[in-house]
Amino acid sequence: MAEELALLVADVFEAAGALRRAGEALAGAEGQTQARWQLMSVVSEESLPVARAARRLGVARQGVQRIANELVRDGLAEFRDNPDHRTSSLLALTPSGRRALEAITARAEAAHRVMGEGIAQADLATLRALLRRLTEQTDQWAEAEAEAGTGAEAGGAKRGTRSRAAADRQPE
Repeated sequence: MAEELALLVADVFEAAGALRRAGEALAGAEGQTQARWQLMSVVSEESLPVARAARRLGVARQGVQRIANELVRDGLAEFRDNPDHRTSSLLALTPSGRRALEAITARAEAAHRVMGEGIAQADLATLRALLRRLTEQTDQWAEAEAEAGTGAEAGGAKRGTRSRAAADRQPE
């Protein structure tokens, strides 16, 4: 069991690398980066403070702040007043940002149709369910290790949340 899981982990990392390269190509065709695409996607349904967007993405706030500033500079996003917190503005897409996100999403949908050729929808659903379960169990293990003080980090739950939230926005 442990050996099969180790091989699966290696396969997931390899798939993640391939998908990251594909994402960069898709975003790049629209003059964006995958990081900018991810941030635009996270704030596409609701405006969020940068810190919350970073938690949803499972990455450092400072990096997300830099990307948010670039999106604002390029007219793709804007900072709005946050009624819940005076000093933590909300990041929101502008109409230009929505158009850029829609263009990248359209390219991604076309690419996903090609990438998924020959894979049954039921197999994809099973794989997604298994990956979500593995993610949850990994997060639980990491949290237990962190509580026990063995050095494992407990930040994985945030990444799992973002992954499910982003996946829920993707058309089936």
